[in-house]
Order: sequence, then C-alpha cells, then structure tokens
Amino acid sequence: MRLEKCWFCSSTVYPGHGIQFVRNDAKIFRFCRSKCHKNFKMKRNPRKVKWTKAYRRVHGKDMTQDSTFEFERKRNKPERYDRNLAENVLKAIPKIDKIRVTREERHHKNRMKGNKVKVQKEATKELEQGISLVKAPLALQQDPSLTLPKIKVTVSQQQSQQNQPMEE
Repeated sequence: MRLEKCWFCSSTVYPGHGIQFVRNDAKIFRFCRSKCHKNFKMKRNPRKVKWTKAYRRVHGKDMTQDSTFEFERKRNKPERYDRNLAENVLKAIPKIDKIRVTREERHHKNRMKGNKVKVQKEATKELEQGISLVKAPLALQQDPSLTLPKIKVTVSQQQSQQNQPMEE
C-alpha cells in the first residue's frame, strides 16, 4: 500500500482517495480532496494559503528541519527483502515517532514562550472593561474605584438643534 502526499496541502492521500491531475508534460499532481484541487486550478500558492503545511513551515509554525523527517521521505530505490532489517525497522518506528512528538512539543513551547505575557495583558484589559460582569452591582456602588472613570461630553445647542427632526 503506497501512501502519497497531496501536492497542495501535504497531507497523506490513501489509495482510492483523492484526485490525480496529469499535466501535458506528464507531471503528476495528487490532491487529497477537491478543496486542494480547486485551489491548484485557481493557481494559488500553497505558501500563501494559511491552512497548508507549506504556509506553516514558511512562517515558523511547524518544524522545518529535523532528522526524524528523513524516515518519512519517499525512496524510489528498491531494497532486497531482509527479515531482520524489516523487524528492526518496525521496532524503530515507535521510538522515532516518540522522538518526533517530543521535538514538536519543544518547538511549540519555544514558539509560544513570549505569548504568555501578551495573553495576560489582554485578559487584564478585558477584565477591566467587563468588571461589572464579575463584580456585583452593589459592590460597584459601594466602591467606585472598581469602575472605569466616567467621561462627560458637552454638546452645544447648535448641534442638538440640527439633530432634531424638522416638523412641517
């Protein structure tokens, strides 16, 4: 069973699934779903479409270089069957997956390191604006320091007369 990669979004295409497009120069493009195929026909660049793997790699959201990716690469060179080699490969696959997952978690943690302060500032700002939702109205009346300062706006008479509807 051969698992292919979608040309547009880099997800896996299982046998019997997806769409295959062959260009005039005999280049084969495989797509996992019609969404990818339509985007390809619209000549969209996968590096500019936010939900693709290429976008995530270009913008530093996914790991780009890691030795564990070498095991996933497609190899066209046929190998002679060796039972011991196949057994060792099958034993190594879970170990490699575990290593890749830990490295991805570390990458994500490093990427989100500066985000914590930003999220806290946004949360405090939101709390200040919606303090009436958290504190009881009676507590706000007793301690006016909990509310935001009230701003008084003066309106001149000319503006107020212009806003009134004209009667005929």
